[in-house]
Amino acid sequence: MLRRFIALLAIPFLFQQASVAQENLSAISKTLRAAKEGETVILKDFLKPDFKKIAFKQTVTPGPQFLISDDPEYIRIPEAIAMQEQVAPGAVRLYVYNVNGVKEPTQIPRKINAVIKNLGKEDMHLRMLKFSSQAPSTNYFKIGKQGLEDYFKSEEVNMVKVIKPGQVVPIDDQMEKQIAKYDELVHGIYEFVVDQPALISVVQTSPEQNTAEAFSKIDTIIPFSHVNAGRGIFPVSNYKIVSADTLDTKQGVQQLIIADGEDDPWITGTIGADKQPAKNAGNYGVLYDTNIKWKSTDGKGLALITWNSRSADNQWCGGMGLTMEVYDAQGKKSVNQYPSNQLVTRAAPEAILIKIYKPDPSKEIQEINFTYSPPGASCLPTPMILVPIDLK
Repeated sequence: MLRRFIALLAIPFLFQQASVAQENLSAISKTLRAAKEGETVILKDFLKPDFKKIAFKQTVTPGPQFLISDDPEYIRIPEAIAMQEQVAPGAVRLYVYNVNGVKEPTQIPRKINAVIKNLGKEDMHLRMLKFSSQAPSTNYFKIGKQGLEDYFKSEEVNMVKVIKPGQVVPIDDQMEKQIAKYDELVHGIYEFVVDQPALISVVQTSPEQNTAEAFSKIDTIIPFSHVNAGRGIFPVSNYKIVSADTLDTKQGVQQLIIADGEDDPWITGTIGADKQPAKNAGNYGVLYDTNIKWKSTDGKGLALITWNSRSADNQWCGGMGLTMEVYDAQGKKSVNQYPSNQLVTRAAPEAILIKIYKPDPSKEIQEINFTYSPPGASCLPTPMILVPIDLK
């Protein structure tokens, strides 16, 4: 009897909670409808890390051999090799994320670039498929966002480098002309094809030296320490993500969490000639081809938003910015930096409105498609939140 009495007392409170929640969602709908896609928006008393997760199916899709150079992130030795891996003939994706960290006995400018050596017995042909290279800068967020935009937008260049057996050449001729001052980040994403086995190295040297020539004189390969994202060669470079179920707008707010190291584990590979275990703590440089199926049984649309969910629990996570390929209902692709109206989004109640999707009465099931890659210089995960909204 007492339990029933307590339960009856709770009913008005539950109705009050539901009313407050509905009022808040109505206000959120109004705010999102008035916002401009790509820009930041203030969502008071809304953002939280524990929205219901969207279950997904993840499969590895064909992709290149993937190399990343981010251990050490700060190269403290003036003349050194920060990463060195052997690749087989075929496609390669190389992600360079290194900083001139030389400060002893004094801060000095350096050159950081990737070189490739032909290990085969015949001429090697290197054909660049995608190319992204930024001038060194201390604005890590800016070149991280711009680097992904350039990568997504880049097209195959009909130029082939011919490299003789045993010859060493820079991969990035543009970076060969750049000088990195102390604390400046060198950021490059390259996707190419080679037809001979090759050795790829990331080299730091003096500004006046040709990186390929310096490579032949450097015998210091910096030991790895399993910090930052890491370094090494990885067999996985591309994922397909598909929602396990069809979302319904009447089910409320839901979020897709990928690149979190838990539901989506970090990719693993090896470091160096002795094949020590490696992981990419962040899956930086990995592409996620994402498909979410949805329907609207209550006439509402869906707003795709994201926010800097790590700002409260980590002093190094004060900002987040990303770049994505987003497809509209007709399958037309656009590549955009987020947020578009400022460098980064910082913390709740600030979020980024990526896109609003409207229900199509001619289709029972609709799709949301985008390509995501974990943003460099930002903490993870960056949740993709789908908010049902009133469209008028």
